[in-house]
Amino acid sequence: MKVAVVIPVFNERDSLPLVVGDIPREAVDEIVVVDNGSTDDTRLVASGLPVRLVREERRGYGSACLAGIAALEASPPEVVVFLDGDFSDHPEELPRLTGAIAAGADLAIGSRVLGSREPGALLPQARLGNALACLLIRLFFRHRYTDLGPFRAIRWEALRSLGMEDRDFGWTVEMQLKALKKGLTVVEVPVSYRRRVGVSKITGTLTGTLTAGRKILWTIAGYGLRRR
Repeated sequence: MKVAVVIPVFNERDSLPLVVGDIPREAVDEIVVVDNGSTDDTRLVASGLPVRLVREERRGYGSACLAGIAALEASPPEVVVFLDGDFSDHPEELPRLTGAIAAGADLAIGSRVLGSREPGALLPQARLGNALACLLIRLFFRHRYTDLGPFRAIRWEALRSLGMEDRDFGWTVEMQLKALKKGLTVVEVPVSYRRRVGVSKITGTLTGTLTAGRKILWTIAGYGLRRR
């Protein structure tokens, strides 16, 4: 399969080389790094790595992911892997996700809950929010997810069929909900998780935690109510 990796980054100059360095190059054809308006040396660092650098000045996790998808339109891959740039996930486990796609899945979610976690890697507020979101999805959609983890792989055609729109914190849950509504084959794959390099812009701050949590829950409720 032709596999492309999209890495959205915002001020990840220290972690980005570690992430790119651990991606098994024999398993991917292209790495796209989307700089989402970094104010440090992330762009300079990325320019020295074996990646294609894309700039997306409109802030937001979803905005960066959408820019990465747009960059692949001219010569699309068969599979897109989304991977954060903070080195909390283990890039060397990428074949676990693409292997699930090769085995027949349309979307493979890397579950940090099912995998092994370094102590302190998944902060209490992240664990609580994640559990609540998954519970609501189960109530509304009758599907059991264990995680909304950002490390994931999806078939290109499946991704295009979803019509992804969210430009910030609702990106991951939007994908998972739309995949269910489309009847795609979705699986969860255990992945490892460690403490990220630096401080999280979301769960590392009270404002970020509340903003992300509100958006995720609102997205689930909105899709759930429309479903009924």
